Amino acid sequence: MKYQRVLTEIYHKPWAILPEKFATISEIVQLRASGEKLTQEEIRARLGPHLSAAAQRDGAQSYGVVAVIPIYGVISHRMNLMSQISGGTSAEKLTAQFRQALADPSVKAIVFDVDSPGGSVEGVPELADEIMKSRSKKKTVAVANSMAASAAYWLASAADELVVIPSGQVGSVGVFCEHQDFSKALESEGVKVNLISAGKFKVEGNPYEPLSDEARAALQGKVEAFYEMFVKSVAKGRGVAQTAVREGFGQGRMVLAADAVKGRMADRVATMDETLSRLGASGAPKKMAAAAGLPAISAGALDGCECECAECMDDNCFGCTNAECADLECAVEGCPNQARASAAAPKRPPRALLERELDLH
Repeated sequence: MKYQRVLTEIYHKPWAILPEKFATISEIVQLRASGEKLTQEEIRARLGPHLSAAAQRDGAQSYGVVAVIPIYGVISHRMNLMSQISGGTSAEKLTAQFRQALADPSVKAIVFDVDSPGGSVEGVPELADEIMKSRSKKKTVAVANSMAASAAYWLASAADELVVIPSGQVGSVGVFCEHQDFSKALESEGVKVNLISAGKFKVEGNPYEPLSDEARAALQGKVEAFYEMFVKSVAKGRGVAQTAVREGFGQGRMVLAADAVKGRMADRVATMDETLSRLGASGAPKKMAAAAGLPAISAGALDGCECECAECMDDNCFGCTNAECADLECAVEGCPNQARASAAAPKRPPRALLERELDLH
């Protein structure tokens, strides 16, 4: 299938995300995998303005001595198709931005501007640990503006201080994974899938047969392991016992601002402007330079591609537009026009270089 890698990524790993947002993303990917091409407007309509607008916001900014790092949309380990669909960001990119702000002598405080339903667990424990260890170096403040859910709360709880705007929410402490069983649907269509494998558990949990008790136990074990890491990190960050996190902190639910402060999930209720002012922020915001090794991704690469060249059809779009593919000199590797391209210098770096720089795989 065209989006097989993304489908595998969704259903073969644990998530720390709001279940309803996961369901929306799953629906979008399933539709695109089946060949239905959704416009950006249709994708935004399904995601809702809350997250679809996140992709359009600015990157890391400085307000005098205060650096503001956004954590918007669905969190993934690396920038990939999931990030493009959801308007999210990557743990790797956040880590690079954080290290840059930490090393900048002009920055006295770092603020995480959080508006995220959570995401995948990969990369989150490591970044949360870095944030926690940095407390002795610089003041770090996370602001739920307006939502810090699941993996986003995991990161926010690692900061020195956690602020929630009056209309904000935090929580959704929990981990889950989803298994889809297509065996009955395939049977009704007269299709039988035979998997030829080596290794006892190599195809365990595949979608072509019911989930066995053994496979379910293995998935449950993985979910529990990440949940244990989640609870330990939050307990350490918030200075409470692990039982307080397990038996309180919403137990998987979102908690409103005032109740979050009462339950020690957050430290205070305040707006982003109030927080910046308290930390000594000044002047108009200035965009911070891109962190080394992670240049900004062009808007074209995130706009959603409907090009039918080989690369784009294999989910390796680097911003190739229909207009460029209609051009006999389109330089995107795999484009049908490339064979007829002129000897002019290519318009883009080789694919290997792009993959290394943008980490879109």
